[in-house]
Amino acid sequence: MSKEKVVLAYSGGLDTSVIVRWLVEEGYDVIALCLDLGQEVEDLEAIKQKGYKAGASEVIIQNVAEEFVRDYVFPSIQMNAVYEGTYLLGTSLARPLIAKKQIECAKEYGAGFVSHGATGKGNDQVRFEIGYYSLEPDIKVIAPWKIKKFFQAYPGRNELIEYAQKYDIPVKATKSQPWSSDENLMHISFEAGMLEDPWVKPLEEMFELSVSPKDAPDEATELIIEFEDGVPVKINDEKLSPAQLLKKLNQLAGENGVGRIDIVESRYVGMKSRGVYETPGGSVLLLAHRAIESITLTRDVIDLKDSLMPRFASLVYNGYWFSPQLSLLLNLIKQSQEKVSGQVRLELYKGNITITGRKSPYSLYDADIASMEKDEGTYQVEDANGFICLNALPLKIYNKARNSQ
Repeated sequence: MSKEKVVLAYSGGLDTSVIVRWLVEEGYDVIALCLDLGQEVEDLEAIKQKGYKAGASEVIIQNVAEEFVRDYVFPSIQMNAVYEGTYLLGTSLARPLIAKKQIECAKEYGAGFVSHGATGKGNDQVRFEIGYYSLEPDIKVIAPWKIKKFFQAYPGRNELIEYAQKYDIPVKATKSQPWSSDENLMHISFEAGMLEDPWVKPLEEMFELSVSPKDAPDEATELIIEFEDGVPVKINDEKLSPAQLLKKLNQLAGENGVGRIDIVESRYVGMKSRGVYETPGGSVLLLAHRAIESITLTRDVIDLKDSLMPRFASLVYNGYWFSPQLSLLLNLIKQSQEKVSGQVRLELYKGNITITGRKSPYSLYDADIASMEKDEGTYQVEDANGFICLNALPLKIYNKARNSQ
């Protein structure tokens, strides 16, 4: 009798390494799908061998870094998206792509099940499973962290570490360094362990993509980023692919201590969660993109995008990438970026990003009109009197009515 096939979203970390073995013991034929999203610190070949050692029948590694940055990261940057004013959505953007590739793999191998290592308290379970069902409504999902047999046997990271040691599965996490990390080309995230106390300061040894701002160079690093229709295409006149460009920015910004945040965020399932993130390149792109938009978009388009941005960020954060409402927003973003082209000059210095210039062949900035030194052109200062009077008229009427009693 043939075993049921399951495609597992496999990272090679503690949770998914244990889950490979657990699914095998439960009688499944496990296909471990590991996506290369540009993670620098991971040895993908070692992850592959670890998967086979844990019992997977197939360990598939796909490089999707270009697709990830082009189709997920850049649209988010074009929307200037941040969740709750701070988080640049690095993990949230990766999950729909992973779900998409799992469904494609399940169809290719004839698997009726997909699985993930997300806990029953976090956001990723929602992102994965809503993604699966959006793409393949009849797919069956195995989520071990929501199966009593699993989570009662392995209630915490210490038990998982012991399980991995029992089967000689090498994992990165240790009892002395119990935090959980997840990396892609957009960022690396840290949570759990000591970080569950929001008052505990992260250890410096935890960070992987950036130096401490205190240890960054004493000289500023100047960059010129060029955009074409809202897409960053060059750094200092060097044309780069999406993944290459973000990788280079991660290096340059990380060397200057840029991109660290420590936040308590509102999970979709209703609780607060503390997370520490390194997003060096993404932080630079966000500010640079806003700078090029400032001279190429009208006030009303900027206002419309800013008003819709929190909705976009929430949809992405909560796992609705494949929803019709996000599709509409993605189309709006694409149209809004026409002629958002030009160059932005900036400096990186000890954790700071400072915009020092911007220019565009489609600039809406007219020095003759804006100058305080000139009184000529299409703008007549006398017109401001009527403009102010008309805009003040509702307030005059309102206050007269209130004060007449």
